[in-house]
Amino acid sequence: MKQLLRPGRLAPGARVAVVATSGPVPEERLQAGLDVLRGWDLDPVAGPHVLDRQAELGYLAGTDADRAADLQNAWCDPAVDAVLCARGGYGAQRVIDLLDWEAMRAAGPKILVGFSDVTVLHEAFATRLGLATLYGPMAAGVDFVKNTRAQEHLRATLFAPETVRVIASGGTALVPGRARGVTLGGCLCLLAAELGTPHARPSARGGLLCLEDVGEETYRLDRYLTQLLRAGWLDGVRGVLLGSWEGCADDARLRPLLADRLGGLGVPVVENVGFGHCAGASTIPFGVAAELDADTGTLTLDEPALR
Repeated sequence: MKQLLRPGRLAPGARVAVVATSGPVPEERLQAGLDVLRGWDLDPVAGPHVLDRQAELGYLAGTDADRAADLQNAWCDPAVDAVLCARGGYGAQRVIDLLDWEAMRAAGPKILVGFSDVTVLHEAFATRLGLATLYGPMAAGVDFVKNTRAQEHLRATLFAPETVRVIASGGTALVPGRARGVTLGGCLCLLAAELGTPHARPSARGGLLCLEDVGEETYRLDRYLTQLLRAGWLDGVRGVLLGSWEGCADDARLRPLLADRLGGLGVPVVENVGFGHCAGASTIPFGVAAELDADTGTLTLDEPALR
């Protein structure tokens, strides 16, 4: 697995677009998030349909066509330096096939930020644009608008990425050791759901795989991991970082499952890495070469996440 093209970092005054690719966005949280971005001396602009809700399918932020158009128009706007997803939920899978990937590639590299359901976009931006992305808090997310640590780690990654080349989680080794590879991953259920689709990676070979999820029963997590194993998607993975499992079982119930499904890979595995659906989540760049030290719970990037 090769390192992907890193976008350029942001500078004060940069314009960033906030778009809803998935679920409906609460207006008060959107406004709070925009205020945070303005406080960073950024110029945030909200997509025209960011507050929409699909009439028949209320779990979607407007129609598929409108969500896709907001994302593509923001990406292709030469005045926009970064696109921040407003929130997760569900719906990104429904817009992938509506995007003009040739036009987006022609627009040049930019920053994409989001997590959870945005896992689908991280995969597609890697495979279709060859672009490194940021798995981090979303502009209208509860944690982003209320947690200073999450805000500051994303801010440092965007403006001064050399200051966060070492991501020290305080995590512990499920399987000890060190490994080198290229970061990838996201929400476990979506990685399993994307298997076999044209915009997903064929495997995690050569990668440092970051996994997390939210609100899932233990047997469902077992199902997703087993699906990835049976499909051969985990063959050749170099190491695994386990993030948050908010709303899932506690560590005492999850650890045996994770050890059972991942321990046989023969690679370092570190748990309790602070990314994903947790308070104060770190921003993890995907598509960059790095070293994982499971014994110290650290991920060290070869280069800053952004140029």
